[in-house]
Amino acid sequence: MIKKLAYSFGAVATALSYQAFSTYIIFFYVDVIKLPAYLAAIGMIIFAVWNAVNDPIAGYVSDITHTRWGRRIPYLAAGAIPFGIIFFLLWVPPFRGLEQVSLLFLYFVIAICLFDGLYTVTILNWASLYPEMYPSLKERAQVNAYRQSFGMLGLVFGIALPPLIYSHWGWNWMGAIFGVVISLALLTALWGSRENKKFSQERSLGLWQALKATFKNRSFMTFVISNLFVQYSFLIILATIPFFAKYVLDQNPVGTSLILASAFLAAIPMLFVWERAAVKYGAKITFMASMLFLAVFLVPLFFAKSFGAVLLTSVLIGSSLAGFILVSDVIISDIIDEDELNTGTRREGIFFGTNALITRFAIGLQAASMSTIFILSGYSPYVFTQPHGFEAGLRILIAGFPIAALALGFGVMMLYPLGGKKLEELRSKLAEVHAQKGIA
Repeated sequence: MIKKLAYSFGAVATALSYQAFSTYIIFFYVDVIKLPAYLAAIGMIIFAVWNAVNDPIAGYVSDITHTRWGRRIPYLAAGAIPFGIIFFLLWVPPFRGLEQVSLLFLYFVIAICLFDGLYTVTILNWASLYPEMYPSLKERAQVNAYRQSFGMLGLVFGIALPPLIYSHWGWNWMGAIFGVVISLALLTALWGSRENKKFSQERSLGLWQALKATFKNRSFMTFVISNLFVQYSFLIILATIPFFAKYVLDQNPVGTSLILASAFLAAIPMLFVWERAAVKYGAKITFMASMLFLAVFLVPLFFAKSFGAVLLTSVLIGSSLAGFILVSDVIISDIIDEDELNTGTRREGIFFGTNALITRFAIGLQAASMSTIFILSGYSPYVFTQPHGFEAGLRILIAGFPIAALALGFGVMMLYPLGGKKLEELRSKLAEVHAQKGIA
């Protein structure tokens, strides 16, 4: 149990680092350090391209690594402390935009790309250990409940704590404190990790062969397309809440924080309820049920006008989100098991990396949806009282588009083949293959 909790504690580093980065990095460099906004935008475009390509590449490199310590653990061990250091360096640029714009821009681009590179190296390899370490559905559901609970806490802390720290002690102390926590969380996860050396001694697929096998995998492509719709729903709900709270509910930022916090805090205990459902009914049914519940719980947002009603709805939404947060990695783990039977080798890295690559498109879909509604409804950031059509547009964004996306994701997930007897047969065959390999 202690080892499981230690491994799961790595989720604190995952959520804390990326949430603080994505929430505050632009504000810090543009508003505090005075990097021109257009240069910040160019830097983030470079970052987005780098972010898209490094996940599957890092996953493939991890899969073909052969060392006496294994495939994943060397990267986790090597990256834990440097990742904390680069997070700290994000918040202590030696240049200022008013006098040293070019140098600041260069520092910004290098720092954010190094951050994402080290994030990928450490977190992808940490995540890739999960299917191998916990082969049964019961253990996978249990450990992922621990992981996502820690992840929820890291996410809330990543949003809520930075203003409290930088307003009292400065941005450098925020970077230092979070950097230490990130490295300690990863080192704790390293202590709780183990790896079967036999997997790192197996033959590896060539790059083209590996990509071809990944994209031809029906189970993976079905799930990842469904997951893309789910991630889009998640992102657009979160991005719309601040606008909804301000322009529909007439709430200040504290009210917005309460709505967001209620969803995430409600999700933590519900992870363990969904864990029981996953063990009893399977990951596929649980994933689809969570989509159905979320779609139903979004309906009140078409009509709700009071803060209390939206707060209650937020709790229900968080309870539903916990379902597919819990089982997404369980489903990918089943896909990796199936792939081992097909290819003869375990390739956790490239599957987690490619899933990250494809679901990144949800960010673009979210941005396109919001910009379209804002333009069509006549939104202006310079006035508080928006056109009457803007409220209707916000309700479409926070409920209409997500419900439509969830319906599409549900339909695609019905075609996902790994469930019921087929999954039981897969696990039985895999146990035989592992016995032949001498793997316990």
